[in-house]
Amino acid sequence: MTHVAEHSSHLAYLNSRPALPMIAEAAIGFAVLVTKWSVRKRTRRQLTRLTQDQLRDIGLRREEAMREGTLPFWRP
Repeated sequence: MTHVAEHSSHLAYLNSRPALPMIAEAAIGFAVLVTKWSVRKRTRRQLTRLTQDQLRDIGLRREEAMREGTLPFWRP
């Protein structure tokens, strides 16, 4: 089973079940938040490492990339 298919089957299982207990809802919400923060931190770090040509390709100046790249992970 591929990762995507496995993920879909997990979501299907959760969606087919009755409402989750409040603690489970909170745990899932926390896991989603931590995952968003992790992705945001990693992509911002990578943004600061792009070359001038790569930045030009995505339409950013070095100053913009550095400003975005140095934001704290919790700030959208």
